[in-house]
Amino acid sequence: MFSHLLRLIIYTGKGGTGKTVTSCSTAIKLAKNKYKTLIISADPAHTLSDAFAVPPIGYEQKEILSNLYILQIDPVIEMDKQYNTLLSYMATIFSSKGIDETLAYEIAMLPGMTQLFSLLKIEEVIRTKEFDTIVLDMPASGEALRYLYFPKLIGSIGRKLTGLAGIFSGVARIFQPFSSKSSTSTSSFLHSESDLLDKLDSLASIITNHDITSMRLVANPDTFSIENAKRALMSASLYGINVDMAIVNKIIPSLSSDAYYADMAAFQKNKVEEARSNFYPLPIREIKLHYNELKGLEMLERNGESIFGSEDPSKIFHRGKTFSFNRENSSLRIVVKVPFTEKDDFNIERYGDRLTIKVKSNIGHMVNILPLPSITTGMKLTKAKLYGDELNVMFEMNP
Repeated sequence: MFSHLLRLIIYTGKGGTGKTVTSCSTAIKLAKNKYKTLIISADPAHTLSDAFAVPPIGYEQKEILSNLYILQIDPVIEMDKQYNTLLSYMATIFSSKGIDETLAYEIAMLPGMTQLFSLLKIEEVIRTKEFDTIVLDMPASGEALRYLYFPKLIGSIGRKLTGLAGIFSGVARIFQPFSSKSSTSTSSFLHSESDLLDKLDSLASIITNHDITSMRLVANPDTFSIENAKRALMSASLYGINVDMAIVNKIIPSLSSDAYYADMAAFQKNKVEEARSNFYPLPIREIKLHYNELKGLEMLERNGESIFGSEDPSKIFHRGKTFSFNRENSSLRIVVKVPFTEKDDFNIERYGDRLTIKVKSNIGHMVNILPLPSITTGMKLTKAKLYGDELNVMFEMNP
């Protein structure tokens, strides 16, 4: 189904890190390399038009350069076009219990659903076999990735229950006697949710295919965006998505004679070193702060050259998991790639839902704080052991 697609590149990061301009710069360079490229954004602020300095493009794909097309998605419109039956059915159930109709629709929209329907647009585009490469400027939150695992969680049992019916329709049947509309709409509802499951299966196959899809992290040299990127890295590892690069944007050159900017440059230098440690073994691209606003084709193309130079952006720059999670009976083993090889180079402690690793480096001690998956909430840290460049951390269920 997706044999024509060469690459899907997903950029994720905290708002304001330069994620959109990085996505646009990548797409321009891909198009210049003769790949028919589509860049997709679901940002409600319509940032693609602003970045490319073109008039508002609406919600249909538009060619703005040879081989380069842009598509701005409105997730609400996509859901209304494709899955209005699902939303209406659930809203009817809630409305039948006396909930205001407007509020019923809000309740029916589960958290992350708007992002999910943005992602499903990718599956629709890929089915057309029109493009060689697709670049996705992903919304800052990565909650939608969880929904890709609905089909895997439901499995064959869920399929026998017509997929999501095990989650939604079971609730619907409880309330069915209270709604006269339920019996007449059930058939179309089940057809819609079966179609949704099929598309989720297809999309999950694409996004977890390491030969096709890469996620790339975008951060600034500051604590907040680096922490956000680390959470995205952990989530991608949990969901089996290959992350092949981290880009650190807006680095101030260290040549300034002004004391303020010199201090800021020194601070950022330490943060870049921290990012190298946190994202090891991913390749890191350090992008200097541009003197002019990154806007318009010329500036975006120049930024693409800063990121990739003579390299092809469609290249897979790294394969492998920075984190891996292995369930062993009542235990969970987390394997973390670490940029040190001596057993006395680190110590490790657990604080709530975070794992703190204190690492020796050439600039002194650095602390790497890793977010832990939810499954570790009822577990205790029992041991940690280093094998080469892999730190094995074991968690056991509390007795």
